[in-house]
Amino acid sequence: MTTTTLLDGKVALVTGGSRGIGAATALRLAADGADVAVTWQQDAEQAATVVKRIEATGRRALALRADNADPTALREAVDRTAGELGRLDILVNNAAVFLVGAVDEFDAADLDRTIAVNVRAPFVAAQAATRHLGAGGRIISIGSNVAERTVFPGLAAYAMSKSALVGMTKGLARDLGPRGVTVNLVVPGPTDTDANPADGPNAGTIRGFTALGRYASPDEVAATVAHLAGPDAGYVTGATITVDGGFTV
Repeated sequence: MTTTTLLDGKVALVTGGSRGIGAATALRLAADGADVAVTWQQDAEQAATVVKRIEATGRRALALRADNADPTALREAVDRTAGELGRLDILVNNAAVFLVGAVDEFDAADLDRTIAVNVRAPFVAAQAATRHLGAGGRIISIGSNVAERTVFPGLAAYAMSKSALVGMTKGLARDLGPRGVTVNLVVPGPTDTDANPADGPNAGTIRGFTALGRYASPDEVAATVAHLAGPDAGYVTGATITVDGGFTV
């Protein structure tokens, strides 16, 4: 049985929504009442699990395979979400790659993929979403604290790619504001995911950089995304919201 909630009747698409922050965001938006589509690339089983958990709440769900480096596949995922779920109200640009290496050794192919997935894809998805989003629509991208404070070597390309989302967010907020669509950026700090586990080899050092002395759970980041997706954030646009436990203070 479903109940009326803040996002009742809304449809969301979360890119890279099969695990980590993306999965937590998809589940939170569903808990708040939205039907949710997620894109995935590598693990069909994880994506299917997220879909089942969403459907268990009484909401509709889709898992769409799409490589964010492929603009055609990404546009198709946006259009399929709107077509199969009837509309599109919320786009969460979450999918990203984390490729590291010293600047004098960083491979050109890795640089191209970093830019394609972390910079071009959010723009392409937002561009495709604008054909479906009406007044009250939301575009929310997931950045990184590394764009503000790069404490380890080898992160130049990744930091550059995430910094680009600040400018994109501000520009899209200006472009889409007259349509009643808000555009915001959520910047997580250290978050306990498969890619950066709280018990990983560098976790102790990373925790020490935060004011709170701990990693975030993916659910804590998802809560901020859900707020920006909801009606209480209707006057927030072009903003960067940091959820980093004091990593950048």
